[in-house]
Amino acid sequence: MDKPKSKNFANTASRISAIASSVMDLHVRIALQEVDREKRRLISGGIFIAIGGILLFLVLICIHIISYLTLSKFNNWRTEYNLLLMIFVDLFLAGLSLKLGGKLAKGPYLPQTLEGLGKTTKAVLGKK
Repeated sequence: MDKPKSKNFANTASRISAIASSVMDLHVRIALQEVDREKRRLISGGIFIAIGGILLFLVLICIHIISYLTLSKFNNWRTEYNLLLMIFVDLFLAGLSLKLGGKLAKGPYLPQTLEGLGKTTKAVLGKK
């Protein structure tokens, strides 16, 4: 009785593995098509994003140092409370940035990409 269950599980696992492999292959091919079409735009955009990210990181460090010094100068709170206040401000700004970035990431995609994502979602959810 244990052999059919084991064989059934192995068969199901191999089918799921084959589906996942084909879906990944499809998405890789479509992504490569998008990169080939928009190579110059993507490369220059990536360079500017990297430069902006590095500069923003340096500015953020400076702002944190100045904020900490200002907070410790103008209130009598303990160090932990000043740092906790800065953490909450950072958490709020990070959430706002992620929300804005998510909206900006929506863009024109190739029809094959959207079709592939739709098919993948339907296959994963078990819809026909």
